[in-house]
Amino acid sequence: MSNALFKEPIAYEKIPTRIFNDPREASKSVAHEIADLIKLKQQEGEKCVLGLATGSSPKTVYAELVRMHREEGLSFKNVVSFNLDEYYPMEPDAIQSYWRFMKEQLFDLVDIPKENYFLPLGDIPQNQIEDFCRSYEAKIDDLGGLDFQLLGIGGNGHIGFNEPGSLINSKTRLMMLDHSTRAAAVMDFGGELIKVPKKAITMGVSKILHAKRVVLLAWGERKANMIADAVEGSVSEHNPSSYLQSHGNVLFVVDTAAASDLKRMKSPWLVEDVIWDSKLTKKAVCSLALDLKKPILKLTNKDYNDNGLSDLLAGYGQAYEINIEVFNQLQHSITGWPGGKPNADDTNRPERALPERKRVIIFSPHPDDDIISMGGTFQRLVDQGHEVHVAYQTSGNIAVSDDEAIRFIDFVVDFNRQFGINNDETATIFENAKSFLQNKKDSELDTAEVRHVKGLIRKGEAKNTCRFVGIPVENAHFLNMPFYETGQVQKAPLGKMDIEITKDLIEKIKPHQIYAAGDLADPHGTHKVCLDAIMEAVTHLKHKNFMKDCWVWLYRGAWAEWEIHEIEMAVPMSPDQVIQKRLGIFKHQSQKDGVVFQGSDAREFWQRAEERNGVTAELYNKLGLAEYEAMEAFVRWKY
Repeated sequence: MSNALFKEPIAYEKIPTRIFNDPREASKSVAHEIADLIKLKQQEGEKCVLGLATGSSPKTVYAELVRMHREEGLSFKNVVSFNLDEYYPMEPDAIQSYWRFMKEQLFDLVDIPKENYFLPLGDIPQNQIEDFCRSYEAKIDDLGGLDFQLLGIGGNGHIGFNEPGSLINSKTRLMMLDHSTRAAAVMDFGGELIKVPKKAITMGVSKILHAKRVVLLAWGERKANMIADAVEGSVSEHNPSSYLQSHGNVLFVVDTAAASDLKRMKSPWLVEDVIWDSKLTKKAVCSLALDLKKPILKLTNKDYNDNGLSDLLAGYGQAYEINIEVFNQLQHSITGWPGGKPNADDTNRPERALPERKRVIIFSPHPDDDIISMGGTFQRLVDQGHEVHVAYQTSGNIAVSDDEAIRFIDFVVDFNRQFGINNDETATIFENAKSFLQNKKDSELDTAEVRHVKGLIRKGEAKNTCRFVGIPVENAHFLNMPFYETGQVQKAPLGKMDIEITKDLIEKIKPHQIYAAGDLADPHGTHKVCLDAIMEAVTHLKHKNFMKDCWVWLYRGAWAEWEIHEIEMAVPMSPDQVIQKRLGIFKHQSQKDGVVFQGSDAREFWQRAEERNGVTAELYNKLGLAEYEAMEAFVRWKY
């Protein structure tokens, strides 16, 4: 059974939108629609003309199509495909090439004839591009147009590489890329913005809109703003995806995170009858207070009636009754004792007092997520006498720059020479790694030796952080989960060994608390795979006696925070504790001063963390609670 969140047609929405809990299930539904179309065309003896997209969003669609080809005999012999875009300039065999992407993700894995797939060429002379683009569109027209167009969406609303400002009648052409688009792609180019092409050849908006069927995919909260604008806003060149409102057969397929700014998700009481449980009430009251810029305890009957919440008011009778209930929930979520306060009443507290000294595992997907995301809580747990362990789930080696690795190699070689340490094998390893890096081509992946060097850099920084916070180095566990060790940005799927490694550590320590990165929005990122491993491990172990006393708390990464109504534990920080956390983040020197995977946000991780924690504290204060310098937020996962 599909887990799509089906609802009646929503008046606010101008584009049909299906919302799924799980991006994988969403991808399967799209893949099956494509497969059904291919089969129908086969029965009719016709070609099936597909418009295909690249990027992270369609990968799971292609994976499901490949599975159906291998296991169910789905044939692609009648398929003709046209890809949306390609960077320019770009060699077809480059790691970042969309030619290479499509061959690795789909074409080489199914039986589509080589003469049946077409992609823009990133290596043709610039004076030939205009003729090439006309020819590209002519090929599509000769086949009767696109039967189906698959799309992703950029953080700025682009479809294909039709950036903001593109006109609705735009043709296939060479396009200058927006800075935000290049910044979002920087992780594919070794983390260096200068290496990201400034141009791309893209299918035009006009040709996309002439497809007989269009399906757009979007996963993650970073797409939420543009999805809401495209679906509910006005048509504008500032958001090219909004042009799809004019298409008669379009569907947006999104996960709950990407849909989070839609009115039916953000304010469902405005679009349909709802059942007012405690969580929805908290969400509505917090939203109302923040919109009206009033503390919760100052909300009036008129405020509720004037803002679509009359049903909620009717259920309570008076605004005061609602206000005090939600205010108490927020107040009880605040604790300076994340491990539980000894000799305290546990009633309505986010943590229990007993046992007084708890065993704690902080799972950190990368070697710095512990200190960046929950450094204040980490320090508080240590200071309050709990037995704290940190499990660094991956080596984080791809996030170290080549320059940093060469600097480290030079130090090791010079150190050995200075102290007369003669180890020919070690010297050879480091010299080989250095030689590779000095002659490395943009299209080359790091060797195993280089990845090992970069991993050692991250490992040393993590140990330094643990010493700074105050736990023994033996409480730092480096899991080196196999799914990560591909040497590429693209990782392997979660495997049995990843789960076993995680499970073994939990069983060894028998924790009372587990902290994990709860970045559920990203279906392909490292954080999500690491969380899946923890959830699988906990599910396998939940019958054990020690797990009955174990609570799992989810924190968010450097990119976003829990919504105020979701927070179940908020750990306040003083100005001095904020500085202490900053100094802990500084221990990760390889991640400072222009990190490899910084994304479109130019701030360093310590700056993002401080602003995020400060905003959380500010929201609590705006809702009428005490004013703190900063707060770290957590949601409990009840397995």
